[in-house]
Amino acid sequence: MVYINSWQDYQEAAEALYSKSPDKTRYCVKWKSSEGKLVLKITDDTTCLKFQTHSSIFLNRFEALNRSLMQKMTNTRPAALTIPTTSRAATASPAPPAASSVKLEHPATPPLTTVPAAGGPVGGGVKKKKGKKK
Repeated sequence: MVYINSWQDYQEAAEALYSKSPDKTRYCVKWKSSEGKLVLKITDDTTCLKFQTHSSIFLNRFEALNRSLMQKMTNTRPAALTIPTTSRAATASPAPPAASSVKLEHPATPPLTTVPAAGGPVGGGVKKKKGKKK
């Protein structure tokens, strides 16, 4: 149970370990706030891989590894990114609707009113504490 020092080695080994035995593999993430340390552990009861860091730089890499492992664990593929194509017709904005066709209020919906609680502050405020008596 030795810590792996290189992130790239840990990521490749973790994904390979999960691919080898997906039914037995467990993945654990620990954040020790008192030490400011992130510890990642993946095991299949025979092999245990651990990685620890104090650096916040690894958070993006950690999110990418998490996403990759979760996609494998749920047996889903990532959604395809759609990049909109720009053309002159697509970039031209449509004309705004005429002012007469725009309705500002819906007649079936009553206006929202706030009813203050009995003796309580209006708007969810906090009551000021009374000072101590001397």
